[in-house]
Amino acid sequence: MPNRWLILVTGVFANLCIGAAYSWSVFRGPLVEYFGATPSQATLPYTISLALMPISMIIAGKIQDKRGPKLTMLIGGLIFSISYLLAGFATNIQFMYFTYGVLGGASLGAVYSCTVVNTVKWFPDKRGLAGGLISAGLGSGAIVFAPLGVNLMQSFSPLTTLQIFGGIFLIVITIASLFAVAPPAGYRPDGWTPPVVKNVVNINTATEKSWKDMVRDPLFYIAWFLLVIACVSGTMIIGHAAGIGQDVVGLTPAVAALGVSILGIANALGRPVWGLVSDKLGRFPTMSLMLLVSALSMFLLSQFASSFAVFVIAIIGIASTYGGFFGAYPALTGDMFGMKNMGVNWGVMFTAFAPAAIFGPMLAAYVFSVRGDYSLAFIVAGALSLLGIILTLIAQNIVKKNHKKQVSIEAS
Repeated sequence: MPNRWLILVTGVFANLCIGAAYSWSVFRGPLVEYFGATPSQATLPYTISLALMPISMIIAGKIQDKRGPKLTMLIGGLIFSISYLLAGFATNIQFMYFTYGVLGGASLGAVYSCTVVNTVKWFPDKRGLAGGLISAGLGSGAIVFAPLGVNLMQSFSPLTTLQIFGGIFLIVITIASLFAVAPPAGYRPDGWTPPVVKNVVNINTATEKSWKDMVRDPLFYIAWFLLVIACVSGTMIIGHAAGIGQDVVGLTPAVAALGVSILGIANALGRPVWGLVSDKLGRFPTMSLMLLVSALSMFLLSQFASSFAVFVIAIIGIASTYGGFFGAYPALTGDMFGMKNMGVNWGVMFTAFAPAAIFGPMLAAYVFSVRGDYSLAFIVAGALSLLGIILTLIAQNIVKKNHKKQVSIEAS
């Protein structure tokens, strides 16, 4: 039997590589200068990449559910590495729309789907912790590769730096894919049995559903909209953190940049921490608690963000819970719709990220352009988080009823 912790650790390293996609901002300025492109043109490769991520997760998840994670992850890793290597040969910014954007986005979701889904399957006893740790690799990519990219570009061109990254990714993800072995059907760790469900809802015996059955279930739409709400605050703050620090709190650019670094660390650490909490407290109670923390943090930012300390407290609360949602939600998806088809199911559920990634930053930008401050955007995001608590309670009640019905059928 493979060592499941080794599978988790190698998956973290693979996600660390694909998480380098979030360090694109350090390349944008140098590429504007190198190609004479506009900032919007230099942002588009990154936008295309993220837009394609949910689609590639669905496709890769479907292949993974049928063929296993090893081949899927290997092919995804190869394409992702090649996207960086080819981007290093670009003669204009438009060439990067296809290399970094299309190829990178098509493979980014494939690797992420394999690492998260396969790892969670190996940890039925610690789904939240495993999902949090594996997704923390993705969240930490910018923390590692952004400063590395800046340092490399002091000696090399941005294109050569992209090629160096591609070489690193090729080696690391290829090695990690060798350990991506699926657990046997019905796998349970030695000495572990599924807990008896009482007051805490953390069910590991959901009815197995295909993605077609899942999208026919009203519970899916509640959970999907809940994930949209859960991501709005985080995408808003991540997209405007530096501007908020300078325009709202009055920080210098250097101090605001420090706040952005703190935000990245909180995002990464929040994934395993909240995932572990969800294993202990239950998935739905933890979701409610995270939404409450997010709401309070947004209201704090809207009314009392007059000092660096308050700014830091607020962004830690928002960023850690934002990361926590991605740590706990794969496990929650498995709890609600089963583990057999989780590869494609999680990809379909993850499509909720797209509208949140558009609505959150655009809301903040619009409010600031009209009112000259962000406070109304913060209040709207906080109110949505409170609405999310209501949806969480509704979803929890549906899962309880479904579980009781399932137990009744099995008993008869």
